[in-house]
This record gives sequence, structure tokens and C-alpha cells, in this order.
Amino acid sequence: MKDIFGKALLDYQNNNYSEDIITWTNISDKDELPLPYLFRDYAEMPKLEQKALQLSKGKILDVGCGAGSHVLWLQQKGFDIKAIDSSKSAIDVCKLRGIKNAEHKRLLEETDNFDTILLLMNGTGIFQELSQVSKYLIHLKSLLKPNGQILMDSSDISYMYEDEDGGMWLDLNSPYYGELDYYLSYKGEEEVPMKWLYLDFETLKTACQTVGLQCEKVMDGEHFDYLAKLSQQLSS
Repeated sequence: MKDIFGKALLDYQNNNYSEDIITWTNISDKDELPLPYLFRDYAEMPKLEQKALQLSKGKILDVGCGAGSHVLWLQQKGFDIKAIDSSKSAIDVCKLRGIKNAEHKRLLEETDNFDTILLLMNGTGIFQELSQVSKYLIHLKSLLKPNGQILMDSSDISYMYEDEDGGMWLDLNSPYYGELDYYLSYKGEEEVPMKWLYLDFETLKTACQTVGLQCEKVMDGEHFDYLAKLSQQLSS
């Protein structure tokens, strides 16, 4: 990976902002991802993200923290929060913004324990493919303190496969419809394509049950998205 995303964040942080990130997928056209949005404050966040921050408690881990906007708000509220991201430059930005505990690492490399784990801005994306969901959920479960919680959001993107008559053109012989190839470019440089997973709530709930996690929907968003809360299943 070239870490183009991190380069863009670093440019914005260093007042070198001249253009936005361009993203597209194998089923969608090119679209701009405005860099200022990645540095938004609480008031500019979608209600799903605001709700997740409100529900956060105890020692917190923010997975895929990006520019650290969620972390900053929680840190200002006095929480003990750790930020991790697979982008080194994103972590550099977090540190420049005053985040005290930020580490360049992937989720599967994390070993500490937390009361709240946040995976926001389509947190299921880092699972990459449906076949890997259980592996990630088992690891997340291992990071939870007793009575801990995982707060993550995602979207059911089946609407993107609807035809003009409202029918669906899903190929049942193809991989899960939420598995996308995700592309990104910035200032003429293109990132290596990556796998990105959008997970509908019922599929997430079923996956959680198979690894001993409870899964409840906290709220629906404004565009086929939702916030879910995962926690340890209580033994009977």
C-alpha cells in the first residue's frame, strides 16, 4: 500500500490542501471524499457517530481512527482512549492534532483490553470479505473487558443492485453483495485496490451469534446504514 489516504490527511493537516480524495468501487462511479470532512467536529458528525460517542464508556479503542476526529472529542471528555490505524501518516496526523495515545498498527495486532471498541465510518470495511468476519469478531471479543461493548456501523448496500422497477439483480452464484473492490486516488496517484465489506445487519447478527457475541441494533441511519452494539453473550 502507498498510504495515499495518509498522505492526503497529512497534506490537509499541514495546510497543503488543494484537492480531495477520489474514491470508487467496482459497482459505483468516481466520487470525491472531501478532506475537511475527515477533520470534522462533533456537530458535523452523522447521528450514528454521535450516538456511538455518547455510548462510549471506560477505556476505549478507536479502530481505523483516520485523522482522529472521534478520538479528539472523547479525549476532551476525559476518556482513556487509544487510537490505531494501518496508515502511518494518519497516526502522524493524530499526534499532530494532540492525540495522546495513537499507534500505527492493524486491528489483529492489538492485544490490550477495553471497555468500548469503536469501528466507525463503515467499521465492517476492515473485515474485507464475508469469509473473514468470524476471525475479526473472535479477535474483537478477545479484546473486551467484562461487560465491554463493541460499537460499529455499516450499511446494507443491496439498494445499489436495484433496477428501475425496484427488482434486484443480485447474482446468487457470486460472492456476498457487500464485498466490494475499493479504489482511491489523490493528486494523480492511485492506491492499490483493496477489499472493503459492507455488512447488512442480519448477516452481522448471525455472524456474531456463531462466535458467542450478542448483537443489537442501536439505531438506523439516514441512508440504509445502522449502528450496532456487540457484547459478550451472557451464560445461562
